[in-house]
Amino acid sequence: MSVIQMIVFVIGGVLLGLLIGFWMRKRIVEKQYDSIREYSRKIINEAHKKAKAIKREAALRAKDTFYQMKVDFEKESKEKREQLQAHEKRLLHKEEAMDKKIELYEQKEKRVAKREKDIDLVHEDLAAKKAEAEGLLVQQRQELERVAGITCEEAKQSLISSMEEEARHESAKVIRRIETETREAAARKAQEIIALAVKRYSGDFVAEKTVSVVNLPNEEMKGRIIGREGRNIRAIEAATGIDIIIDDTPEAVILSGFNPVRREVAKIALERLIEDGRIHPARIEEMVEKVNKEIEVSIREAGEQAAFDVGVHGIDPELVKLIGRLKYRTSYAQNVLQHSREVSFICGIMAAELGLHVKEAKRAGLLHDIGKAVDHEIEGPHALIGADLAKKYGESNGVVHAIAAHHEEIAPETPIGILVQAADTLSGARPGARREMLESYVKRLEDLEKVALSFNGVTKSYAIQAGREIRIIVEGKVVDDDHSFLLCKDIAKKIEKDLTYPGQIKVTVIRETRAVEYAR
Repeated sequence: MSVIQMIVFVIGGVLLGLLIGFWMRKRIVEKQYDSIREYSRKIINEAHKKAKAIKREAALRAKDTFYQMKVDFEKESKEKREQLQAHEKRLLHKEEAMDKKIELYEQKEKRVAKREKDIDLVHEDLAAKKAEAEGLLVQQRQELERVAGITCEEAKQSLISSMEEEARHESAKVIRRIETETREAAARKAQEIIALAVKRYSGDFVAEKTVSVVNLPNEEMKGRIIGREGRNIRAIEAATGIDIIIDDTPEAVILSGFNPVRREVAKIALERLIEDGRIHPARIEEMVEKVNKEIEVSIREAGEQAAFDVGVHGIDPELVKLIGRLKYRTSYAQNVLQHSREVSFICGIMAAELGLHVKEAKRAGLLHDIGKAVDHEIEGPHALIGADLAKKYGESNGVVHAIAAHHEEIAPETPIGILVQAADTLSGARPGARREMLESYVKRLEDLEKVALSFNGVTKSYAIQAGREIRIIVEGKVVDDDHSFLLCKDIAKKIEKDLTYPGQIKVTVIRETRAVEYAR
């Protein structure tokens, strides 16, 4: 083979190799292009799907937001309408009252004008008659002194002496008669006097605790309680019926609700969820159901234990459950179940001292506040609600009446009713039993001082001894010694009539005479 043929052969081989390489490269590029195009199509399809999902989620969120805004708007509109209606009613009442007052003032002005004319005429007649009467009196006095042979002053002194002697004699007879009647009536009135004396301790109490605080391990737990888009907190509120307030309070959330049992269920369930760490709607419903069952058992056991402690048996099981619910109810920070136990014991002791039915007194004392177990569900005073419940579950008429009368919703007509009323007040009014708000305490002292200052002759009044005593300073020139005793009684009666207070209040009137002179 020649060199030229070799060169041609080599060049041909190189060209053939280049053609083959170009063809192979083209095929590889086409395959890569196809795979890239397929991958791009998949990405585009997935993007379309995600876009649709995002669009659907945004639409749902927009619907939820719109619905919530609609509900809030309707609620706000309703509240404003109610406020406007209330304002309109008040304005109408005020206009009617003003019209009536204007009419009364016009009538009074006419009567006053007429009376002024009559008074002017009467004054003229009186002046003339007074002058004539004074002249006649002088003539009669002179004639009487001449006939009697003594002066007017001597006759006056003689008459005063005889009247003083007669008054002393009559007063001694009245005192002896009163003492005799008191001794004869002492034995017959003893029970009534004791009951009425204890009944005198009266006081109102209506406030109760409506919030509970749940402590958190850290601030991050608030976010977990709220959950994504508020799902967890809505689930808790729906399952328990209690409002959850999450504010700036560090490491704590507040549970608000008037039903103490539901509030306790919510508190225990939330504490266990925080301890467990798994907080989601399904777990929340499971935990709330579990705590509900435990609380029901605890309520029944507490009611049975209370009835056993005071020695009362045969109570209907439904009433026993209601007694147990009082374990979670408070009044001025005093536990109502413990308060009911105390009232039952006090009623039993007083009934034994007075010779009354001890078992019935204890039963009425234990059940007297049973209406507080359901007063957040039924409208009306808790005393009447409790009486209806006791009657429904077969309690005697005496127990039902004592429950209804223990807050004067109806007048007490039996000794047991008065004992329950007195024992209820004693349990709540004893020192340390209840926590009284500072504002109401200060207002009571101010009202006490205002009552004393409303009397003529009183210059200063001071409520001391935490409102158990009031000391009153009077003007010596206006109020004498005898009048000071009457003033003391009048102030005490007005306090009893106008004010409500626990225990008794000592009223002390102080009258002093001061003589002041300066040495120069």
